[in-house]
Amino acid sequence: MWTRSDLRADFDRVRVELSTGPAVLRDYTKSMKHHWHEAAFIPDLADSEAAWKVASRLRHLREDDFVGGFVLRRYERFTSVEARTWWVNGVCALVSAHPDTPNDVPPHNLDLDAVTPVIAALGLPLITVDFALRADGVWRIIEIGDGQVSDRPATTDPSTLITALLAGTI
Repeated sequence: MWTRSDLRADFDRVRVELSTGPAVLRDYTKSMKHHWHEAAFIPDLADSEAAWKVASRLRHLREDDFVGGFVLRRYERFTSVEARTWWVNGVCALVSAHPDTPNDVPPHNLDLDAVTPVIAALGLPLITVDFALRADGVWRIIEIGDGQVSDRPATTDPSTLITALLAGTI
């Protein structure tokens, strides 16, 4: 769920709609996951003051780069590292490690069949989609990016990425 502003009333409306339990917070374009406990993770949405403290810290850290409003998502426990997938014209061109964990090879059982038509329907020439395996065995989309800030992991040779992207004819 998301807000249309950075106002507390807007934040509280969405927070209450999500009810109770842990949540993850970001703005429209970026999380502050490197500041997990202070600006990304809300332990319990029912604690309005603690939740607003996290939201305020996110807003402060993002400063002029804050985009749109707050995005709240229920916290989910993942059992794998993130995999970054690179898509050209709706087709997956490459699966790589995530840039935050470049030495962690993503699981080989990533099933893209269910999401491929949805990603293709976006009609975008280039996007990245990050996935992680949930504790219940379901692959979850973590984030979709338009490639503008989608870094490659240091362990993926630039020529490998460029070759895969060009093969998709972007």
